[in-house]
Amino acid sequence: MRGFYINMTQIEKQITLENVDQLSLLGFNDANLKLLEDRFTSSIVVRGDKVFIKGVPEEIVSIEKIVKEMIYVLNTTNKLEQNDIQTIIDLTVQGREIISEEEYDSIILYSKKDVIKAKTPTQVLYFENVKKNDICFAIGPAGTGKTYLAVAFAVSALKKGIVQKIILARPAVEAGESLGFLPGDFREKIDPYLRPLYDALNDMLPSDQLRKYVENGVIEIVPLAYMRGRTLNNAYVILDEAQNATSMQMKMFLTRLGPNSKSIITGDITQIDLPSKKASGLVQVQDILKNVEGVGFIYFKKMDVVRHKLVKDIIAAYENFNDNNGDV
Repeated sequence: MRGFYINMTQIEKQITLENVDQLSLLGFNDANLKLLEDRFTSSIVVRGDKVFIKGVPEEIVSIEKIVKEMIYVLNTTNKLEQNDIQTIIDLTVQGREIISEEEYDSIILYSKKDVIKAKTPTQVLYFENVKKNDICFAIGPAGTGKTYLAVAFAVSALKKGIVQKIILARPAVEAGESLGFLPGDFREKIDPYLRPLYDALNDMLPSDQLRKYVENGVIEIVPLAYMRGRTLNNAYVILDEAQNATSMQMKMFLTRLGPNSKSIITGDITQIDLPSKKASGLVQVQDILKNVEGVGFIYFKKMDVVRHKLVKDIIAAYENFNDNNGDV
């Protein structure tokens, strides 16, 4: 391949092409790749979803940054022209960048509308914690992105082929977990309690694809009570609103996890709706599993709220009221 030469300082680098339309990225007959080869002396070879680069360290750093920025532009604008690539190459050679390495590393998922990435320091810790541990607890107030990012982590893992299915569960406390007295069929009974999970998925996946995933059982959205007796292999399992799971339910949920599976449990321990005689499994589990390797805990605060700016002020006002008058 042109640009290949022998040099004692040569190194090799491998880039995996994830969450990207490879044909659009590389161009017809790898035309986009040839633009890189024309500007650098390094050897660039594509095999499957892997890009292999061999050359001097300085060039490899630049080429890796260019490829990442090409992916970013393609996924955020849904197109990548050769003029775009030339601009990216020129900016990189000049030491400028479209997106910093830190920003790129914070990207969780390219959704159908936007790039989903960790926005606050705690969300970055959340991302790192999820990558490091098979079970992660995310605890904190509403609006901090606990559930939304958990769903994004799961969809990203599904798209990459890391897992084969996603299971999303919630306690239906307001319906007493029986659901029997509500009108309609099973789906109509549980939809109101699972709607936030559908909303997140609708942001991240095209409607047709989401419908197909649900119909084929690739994505399941179920009440917590329906998890009993299952073993979940090759799956991403999320328990939302976990503060409303009893101690028994929490143990049941955590012991569903099978080989090659990961789990995220989210909740706000200031918003427990359980009857007063029942202890929250999310409160209790913090002491039970705090020293278990492979289990992580992330705690969000009101400053991590990423919804409307007033949400932060509302949470602070309630905290202040509770401090002075007892819990609401």
